[in-house]
Amino acid sequence: MSKLCAVFGGTRGIGKAVSQLLADQGHRVVVLGRSLDSAQAVAEALGADHIAHSCDVSKEQDIQNTFDKIQASLGPVHYLVNAAGINRDSLLLRTKIEDILAQLHTNLLGSMLTCKYALRGMLQQGGSIVNIGSIVGLKGNTGQSVYSASKAGLVGFTRSLAKEVAAKNIRVNLVAPGFIKTDMTIGINEAEVKKAIPLGRFGDPDEVAQAVVFLLKSPYITGQVLVVDGGLQLAI
Repeated sequence: MSKLCAVFGGTRGIGKAVSQLLADQGHRVVVLGRSLDSAQAVAEALGADHIAHSCDVSKEQDIQNTFDKIQASLGPVHYLVNAAGINRDSLLLRTKIEDILAQLHTNLLGSMLTCKYALRGMLQQGGSIVNIGSIVGLKGNTGQSVYSASKAGLVGFTRSLAKEVAAKNIRVNLVAPGFIKTDMTIGINEAEVKKAIPLGRFGDPDEVAQAVVFLLKSPYITGQVLVVDGGLQLAI
């Protein structure tokens, strides 16, 4: 049965790949990103049944307005994917407070708020949420203390929210990707990092999307963290 899916950060990288896979499987996708033009381009490429909205997840009013529009025109969201995220890598001593707040507001608070507003519709029908974390939220990494903190916080949030809403047939899980070929990994010394990855390569967004959709649809999995990192074993 076709589900209504909201993919935040759906204009590029992992979010775009998730949008494509959901559309390919017959679901109706709402592509959400800061740029309406980018969101519309992705939605149009998916097909006529899919729509786009602009939304800045660092702003609660944007999120509330977005869900009000979706609810009014399409009804409640059944699948929610939080793929919007930013990184501003720097040693903590050199990190500006505005960069700290930007990462926390987008990567952590933004996902918390999209979940909050999505749940209002899911309470009556059930639903499934997948948040996109990161392997650095589990292992840490030099120069990414703030980014790591935002993604680690998302792990605790996911596990706790899953317990809060399970009785309403709402599942909440998290995918923690490793090194994936996206805008965020441009500039990384791929040859050096590959030495720590048993599969010997960076992952593709499509491969993470498969894990996301698996969790969206798995009826007896909730509160879990699924690592998609090619077997990364060493400190990064």
